[in-house]
Amino acid sequence: MAINNYYFKARLFPTVLTSIPAIILYNKFVSNIYHDKLESIYTGLPTITNVIFSGAIIFLLVQINRFLSKEIFQRLYFKDEINMPTTNLLLKSNGELETGIKQKIEDKIKNKFDIILLTLIEESADEQRARKLITTTVSQIRNLLRDNTLLLQHNIEYGFFRNFIGGSFLAFVISLIVVASSHYTGDMATRNLGRILTCIYFLPILLSKFIISRYGKYYAKILYEQFLTI
Repeated sequence: MAINNYYFKARLFPTVLTSIPAIILYNKFVSNIYHDKLESIYTGLPTITNVIFSGAIIFLLVQINRFLSKEIFQRLYFKDEINMPTTNLLLKSNGELETGIKQKIEDKIKNKFDIILLTLIEESADEQRARKLITTTVSQIRNLLRDNTLLLQHNIEYGFFRNFIGGSFLAFVISLIVVASSHYTGDMATRNLGRILTCIYFLPILLSKFIISRYGKYYAKILYEQFLTI
């Protein structure tokens, strides 16, 4: 797995922001079960163990959050890649891009990749084929723009919010577990904290469709704008 700018900003940072409930659950409840046994062996071991396990939890959450964000939220709103904003914008039936700009993009696609997108009549007869052809074209464009810093920045922004929403879903569930666990232990402070975190992480879930759609469209428009400049 490559550790790069995208990994830190789009995967690790949102995970850190949404890992608080998991860290609380581990340190407040799970680690306490073994604390006395470990302390009798070596005084510093429980602290070291907590730090290591906390780091391991964050690493695990990076993978889980990415999976949840792509397989639940991105798939929920876009279904699959052929329904992503990058695909939708180039459909003849989609009017978000000005006709002249869209024609310039199509002409450049033909010149760069020798790919001819379907006409409006062909698209109407077989939209799935039109979408698949555009999806293939988008992959070529992304490869061509892989070193474009502006596109990378927008890709990071989209990835950050998508993964933050996926992480918020998991954080919301774990916050509920923290509330339930603190109810049985009588820890009122932790219970109140869990309630606050539940509310905080529910908000991104509530706004998930707006956020993912908005940043997905931002990325798609920048992709084609930058494509026209090369």
